Amino acid sequence: MITQHADVRNALGDNEAFSNALTLLPIYEMCPEALSIVMEIDAPPTTAAADAPTHTRTRRALRATFPNTSARVNEQFGVIVRRRVDELVSRLVARRGTVVDLVSDFAAELPLLVIVDLLGVPPEDVPSIKRWSDGQIALIWGQPEPEEQVRLARGLLDFWRYCQKLVSLRVQEGGSGDDFISKALRYRAGDDEILTENEVASFAFNLLVAGHETTSGLIAHSLDNALSVSTRWERLVENPAGVPAFVEETLRFGPAIDGWLRLTTRDVTIGETTIPAGSRCLLLLGAANRDSATFAHPDVFDPNRADVRDHLAFGYGPHFCIGAALARLEAQVSLTSLTAAVPGLRLAPEHLTSFKPNVGFRAHNALPVFVETFGQMDDLAPRAA
Repeated sequence: MITQHADVRNALGDNEAFSNALTLLPIYEMCPEALSIVMEIDAPPTTAAADAPTHTRTRRALRATFPNTSARVNEQFGVIVRRRVDELVSRLVARRGTVVDLVSDFAAELPLLVIVDLLGVPPEDVPSIKRWSDGQIALIWGQPEPEEQVRLARGLLDFWRYCQKLVSLRVQEGGSGDDFISKALRYRAGDDEILTENEVASFAFNLLVAGHETTSGLIAHSLDNALSVSTRWERLVENPAGVPAFVEETLRFGPAIDGWLRLTTRDVTIGETTIPAGSRCLLLLGAANRDSATFAHPDVFDPNRADVRDHLAFGYGPHFCIGAALARLEAQVSLTSLTAAVPGLRLAPEHLTSFKPNVGFRAHNALPVFVETFGQMDDLAPRAA
C-alpha cells in the first residue's frame, strides 16, 4: 500500500514502473466457476487497464470523441446535465415534507441518466445497466462469497454482450448519430489500426461504470459534507458562487475512489522500502489527500484552502480521469440547483453515515434527508395559503 501524496502522485505518473495491466482484475482469488465465466469476456484493454502503446492510441481516440475540458463539456453536455438535474430536483420538490434518500433518488440516478444520454442508451435499459455496474464494482473490489461471485460474473458477461450489441446496432445505422458510440465509430473510419469495434464496445463498457459510479459518489459526498454541518449548507444557499470550491474540497477530503491498483514492472524503492517487480500495489488516494506533508490541517474540511485543487481524486499523469470535467459539472450543477430549490433541506434525524463494504470505491449506503423547500427563516414565519 502506498499512502503519501508525493509517492502516490509519482506512482500514478510513472507508467513504466507501475503498470495498469491488472487494474481491473479482482483483488481476491476468484472461485473457479466465476473465473471461467469472466474469461468469456473478450473486452480488450483500452484506457484504464492498458499501458502504452495501446493506451496512447485509445486515449487519443477518447480525447477526440469525448470532451475533457470544462469549456467543451459545458458547451456539449451542459444542456443535458441541467435538464436531468431539473427533472430530479422537481421530483424532490414534489415530495416536500417527506424523507427521501438522496443516494437512490438523486446522487445515484443523475450521473447514470447523463451517461446513458451521452451514449444513446434506451431509457428502459437503465435499471439493468445500474445493476450490472454495481455488480462489477462488487465483483472486482469487494469480496463476495463464491455463489455471489458466480452471479455477479454472469451479470458482467451479460453487460459486456449488451455493450457489443450497442456497437453492432450503431454500425448497422452507419454511425451517423450524435451519441458517443457513433462518434467513436466515425473516428475509427473502418480501420482496426485506429480503433476496433470491440474497443469501441470496451469504451462503452467502461464509461457506463466509471461515467456514473464515481460521480454518484462525488455528489453524495458533497451533499453529506454540506448537510452534516448546517452552517455549511446555509453558506452555500446564501453564496452559490462557493459551490465549485466546495466540490473541490469534497474531492480532497473524501474521494469517491479511495484506492487504485498498479502492478510493478521492476523493483521500485520508495523511502527505505523496496517493492519487488510483479507486485500489486494499492495506491491509497484518500490517504494521499489527507497527507499533512502536502495539506495543512488535512482532516479539517476547508473549501477556502489555497491548495484545494492539489488533490489526487482524479488521478495524475497519462491516466488522469477523462471525465473529470463532466463529474465536476454534474456535482456543481446539483449543489447549485438543490440549494436554490430546497434551501431547507436537512439530514433526517438520527442518520448515521455508512458506506458499502469495498476496498476501492467509497459509496454511501443511503443519505436520508427531510425535504423542505423553505429556508430556516421562512420556517419561522407563517406560510401564505
